[in-house]
Amino acid sequence: MTQSLPRRIFGIETEYGITCSLDGHRRLTPDEIARYLFKDLVNRYRSNNVFLPNGGRLYLDVGSHPEYATAECDLLADVVAQELAGDFLIAQMARDAEVLLRNEGVTGRIYIFKNNTDSVGNSYGCHENYLIHRKPDQLSGLDGLLPFLVTRQIFLGAGKLLKTSTGTKYVLSQRAEHLWDSVSSATTRSRPLINTRDEPHADSDRYRRLHVISADSNMSQTAMLLKVATMDLILAAMEVGAIPVDLRIENPMRSIREISRDLTGGALVGLSDGRQFRAYEIQRWYLDVVQSCIARFDWQLSQWHKYAIKVWSQILEAFENADLTALDRIVDWRIKQGIIDAYATEQNLTLDSPKLAQIDFMYHEIGSGIAQVLTEQNRTDSIIDQSLVASAVKLPPQSTRAKLRGEFIAQAEKSNLSVAIDWMHLKINQPVEQSLTLSDPFANIDSRVSELLELAL
Repeated sequence: MTQSLPRRIFGIETEYGITCSLDGHRRLTPDEIARYLFKDLVNRYRSNNVFLPNGGRLYLDVGSHPEYATAECDLLADVVAQELAGDFLIAQMARDAEVLLRNEGVTGRIYIFKNNTDSVGNSYGCHENYLIHRKPDQLSGLDGLLPFLVTRQIFLGAGKLLKTSTGTKYVLSQRAEHLWDSVSSATTRSRPLINTRDEPHADSDRYRRLHVISADSNMSQTAMLLKVATMDLILAAMEVGAIPVDLRIENPMRSIREISRDLTGGALVGLSDGRQFRAYEIQRWYLDVVQSCIARFDWQLSQWHKYAIKVWSQILEAFENADLTALDRIVDWRIKQGIIDAYATEQNLTLDSPKLAQIDFMYHEIGSGIAQVLTEQNRTDSIIDQSLVASAVKLPPQSTRAKLRGEFIAQAEKSNLSVAIDWMHLKINQPVEQSLTLSDPFANIDSRVSELLELAL
């Protein structure tokens, strides 16, 4: 019987790096930059942790990192547009902060980087969230997911010039060297692939949130899509029992580093049963499982899922044929490698050159960085219409709970109401405290929201 792919809620959290160059003045610390970045927000909301009318959350994270969490999405186009909207909003905050600096007589440029490591070796993340059912078979199948997470860097890695004991090397992933565990409830101390802290932001009797914190941040729109689309498809396959729960990697942390340092995608990955496969062979196995499930259950896929499967297959064919030119417009590590190699050849530089290190960073600058320029010059693929991004800056996704939250916030701002908001709760503080809980992230209609607003107007 024909059936739709199971509906799922997903979202992306992005932590940004910040720095500032000043003409004739001392360099600002990250804390000082953050204060300027969030000054208008604090003046407006009296907080540096707020939910926005587009349903997303904007806040200052530990280490003076601006962080943007997309609203709940159940459509792939929405989650990519929401992520790009976050980039736009953070970049605009930087421009506004520069105006504040100029008003104080300081000429400076604030740079925002959508990357995962700074110049002194600190790491910050890109976190993925997927709603899963709270069932024993859902929670016990994480081993079957790990081989996919370890090997997907061959097409999701953002690339990095890595200093090693034997010299500077170009590697696939920025996060690979900073991960120390497979599954853990910690996020910073052990930095696992999967964080098991139980915060569903939904009805806890029905749902659990799968929190994946191992991926690089992406500048490529195609990679942004593949990150969520491939996981969505694999989770669907797991839910029908198509992926063995005892599919274990012998040493995930060693494997993730070895894969990152092999630009051919051919690093061998050992499984606990003694078998060995190349990284791209493991990805091929997962793709074959997904395609088998599509045929077996006659899943009806969105155009974006179909596109993701097509590109996923093309990428794996490129690795299998040892011809990676198909990745040159869509995979971040490959795009950046091309820029670095070309400049190194032109200037006769070695990989340890500070000039190449600067290119490595500037690829990730949002607002006017190398990646954005390449997209504007049609040298990399742009798959999301800019009108969708412009809409996502102001409006929430229309098919999830985010619609209710966004409309509540917009009305509260319009009417100058004092409110308190989180992922599940809407509260009006005056004239009488009234609140409600939105426990179903799939529900985009709820008469209680308008009733709550009427009480305060």
